[in-house]
Order: sequence, then structure tokens, then C-alpha cells
Amino acid sequence: MSEQKLAAEVRTEFGKGFARRARMAGQIPAVIYGHGAEPIHITLPAKATTLAVRTANALLSLDINGEGHLALVKDVQRDPIKQIIEHIDLLTVRKGEKVTVDIPVHVVGELAPGNVYNQELTVISLEAEATHLPTAVEVSIEGRSAGEHIHASDLVLPKGAVLLADADALVVNISEATEVTDEEASEGAAEASSEAAAE
Repeated sequence: MSEQKLAAEVRTEFGKGFARRARMAGQIPAVIYGHGAEPIHITLPAKATTLAVRTANALLSLDINGEGHLALVKDVQRDPIKQIIEHIDLLTVRKGEKVTVDIPVHVVGELAPGNVYNQELTVISLEAEATHLPTAVEVSIEGRSAGEHIHASDLVLPKGAVLLADADALVVNISEATEVTDEEASEGAAEASSEAAAE
């Protein structure tokens, strides 16, 4: 994953009032912490930052008053209704440093006919180099049939990544598709109607 370059500004004001003014001015409040250093409170350009954090575990290269900082996005707080970003927590990292992250699991491929799959895990915990974090781990279900299971230990991890999740954790479960006949469907609907009428 390539790092996204952003210019940041140190902030000395805090609180909801400042945060609201910052967002109106096209800025997002954020804080950088880690490595035992004092947290750095900053603001980031809203438009560029929103684009940068669309991928999980985005890596940001920040210019703060001419000084470079490498930081990993750890938490993005959004307005539950408007979905705009209200605040971002960043973890300072160094090149070559290993970090613990949760990576999305993407299912790819087509099952053998007459089968369905259930994805039990949508993210997987890994340890990987901060500057080479994978955006996702793919699991192939191509041609697989009922009764097959894919566990965390079966995942093909990116080079240098170490699995932290339980190796026996079930990721994908494959079973036979159950067909519902028209007759069964109409019977179910009739039962539901009679129950509703009884109430």
C-alpha cells in the first residue's frame, strides 16, 4: 500500500466548538500518538483526507510544519447521519516497523453449481510491516463444493505478514443450496397470514 501525502497543521484549540469551526473550514481534527511521545493534535484537509482513508489501514505521510511524520489510520469517527468524518486517530510508525492490523477478507471465485457459501470472518488480524500493509486478503472458493471449510490457516498471506488470528478459525463454510419450492413458499406465506390474523 503506498502512503498518501497530506499537509497537516498543528492545532492548539480543542472542544466541540473548535471541531465544528474546523469542519466548516474544510479541516478534520486529528491526533497522532505512539512510540511514547506526547500526542500531536493536528488538522487535516477534509477532501484529500476523506479520499485517503477510504481503504482500511491507510498509511499517511504527513508534512507538519516542514517535518515529516508517517502515520497509520487507526480510528475514523464519522457523523452517524451525515457520514462526514469528525475526527481521526493516527498511530505514528517507522519504516520497517511491524504493526498489528485487521485486514478485510475478500471472497473471490465461483462455487461448484448447487452450492452456497457463508463468510464467517470478514476481517483477519495480521502482523505486517507498516509501510507494506495489504489492503485485503483474498480467499478463493473457485470450484469448491458442499462440506468444504476454509480456515484462517488456509489463507495465502502477503509476503512478510504473520497470522495473529486463531489458525483454526472458520473463514468460509460451504454447503448445499436449499431450494424452496413454490408450494412451500405459498404454504409459508399462508401460515404467516393466519398467524397475523390470529393476533
